[in-house]
Amino acid sequence: MFVTIEGPEGSGKSSVTKEVAARLEKEGFEVVLTREPGGTPIAEQIRNVILDKENTKMDPVTEALLYAASRRQHLVEKVWPLTKEGKIVISDRFIDSSLAYQGGARNLGIDYILELNHFATEGYFPDLTLLFDIEPELGLKRIAANKGREVNRLDLEKIEFHHQVRQTFLDIAHRFPDRFVILDASKSFEEVIEDAYHAIKDRLASCK
Repeated sequence: MFVTIEGPEGSGKSSVTKEVAARLEKEGFEVVLTREPGGTPIAEQIRNVILDKENTKMDPVTEALLYAASRRQHLVEKVWPLTKEGKIVISDRFIDSSLAYQGGARNLGIDYILELNHFATEGYFPDLTLLFDIEPELGLKRIAANKGREVNRLDLEKIEFHHQVRQTFLDIAHRFPDRFVILDASKSFEEVIEDAYHAIKDRLASCK
């Protein structure tokens, strides 16, 4: 099964995902954690270009194409082979982040980004997407308080940008309700772990 974790900046999805993966592994599941952009050596090199704080002049279409290129390499080299082996692959971000950030916040259009990514992914979608929903102000406050977290180019955008990202994520979730589960990421860390864990277990049970 391929599970993707989405959400605005500071939603806590990375920390929660590690806990959920550890819990699933204790139950005997083979779980592989990965991320986008990145996940493989080539894709990680593309990530460095995309998120470099010095690259403030990057054109939105260039940005979208780089994400799609990284995504293609990630799928070919990692996601597809591992899921074929029967493993649960959980990715921190995937196609919906491109729809929210470039399609919505960069105003390129959801359908335009969707079409571009269909070429890169051959129309491949996750089996389950968990959306960690949170008010942008709270998410950015969490980032500021977490001194060990990487601060990237997208973190430095204006608050209006982050509000548009969140709203587009919610719009996408309602557009694809069969694969999305929306989680309240403002709840306590332990509560969000429980919600995410049960969402994945429920989807696993329905796939049997």
